[in-house]
Amino acid sequence: MGIVNLTPDSFSGDGQLGSPGGHAAALAHCEQLLREGADMLDIGAESSRPGAPPVSLEQELERLLPVLREAVRLGVPISVDTYKAAVMQAALGLGVDIINDIWALRQPGALEVVAAHGSCGVCVMHMHREPQTMQVQPMLGQALPQVRTFLHDAAQRLRSAGLEADRIVLDPGVGFGKTVAQNLEMLQHQAALLELGYPLMAAWSRKSSLGAVMSAGAEPVPVTERLPASLAAALLAVERGARIVRVHDVRETVGALRVWQAAR
Repeated sequence: MGIVNLTPDSFSGDGQLGSPGGHAAALAHCEQLLREGADMLDIGAESSRPGAPPVSLEQELERLLPVLREAVRLGVPISVDTYKAAVMQAALGLGVDIINDIWALRQPGALEVVAAHGSCGVCVMHMHREPQTMQVQPMLGQALPQVRTFLHDAAQRLRSAGLEADRIVLDPGVGFGKTVAQNLEMLQHQAALLELGYPLMAAWSRKSSLGAVMSAGAEPVPVTERLPASLAAALLAVERGARIVRVHDVRETVGALRVWQAAR
């Protein structure tokens, strides 16, 4: 899953609307990720980095819709990264295939929109608190039992709303209100999340935990230098059962996965 950030303030420095060309540059980035081997695209117009301010509905739609109108013609599944019901409705109306929600459809109207659609996929993620506060007061104790319970309950909510199991993907939410040790704990014991019976998405790409591990206690490695760790985390996640990897660096990740597959 190739990441397309329609923001000027992405934590990873790849916000497409922060560069000249605006929507045209964003669409060109979509096409580039597909040439590099992405199987699907995840397009978002609101940053969820720690401390990020919320974006209004109007601004999110203004950023998102011009790109989506063209992206749905690219011949691959398109995912929209949003938690707003109105954005979900507009995106699905344009032919988007997947809703990727960091709030796990807990915002008003979100579950109803997805349930009414009848066929779209949905990825639900665990997040502790909210983007503005999640890293100010991270989770306490072991993360895995809390994340597992949350994802189990989130999936059950979707099933109770009428969604078939094959429409649901789970995301443990690397970096969303968790410490470095807790993020690594979830990767180490990822099999416990697979026991829930749904495909798992791993979203380690360029995350700050990787920068912290790479630095070995020194100043964290900058986001632009985290590719080696991102590849290592993606390979570990896939080897341990993840079905989707959500990444910024598609060409490099595809190459690493091909070597892994050949070695198997």
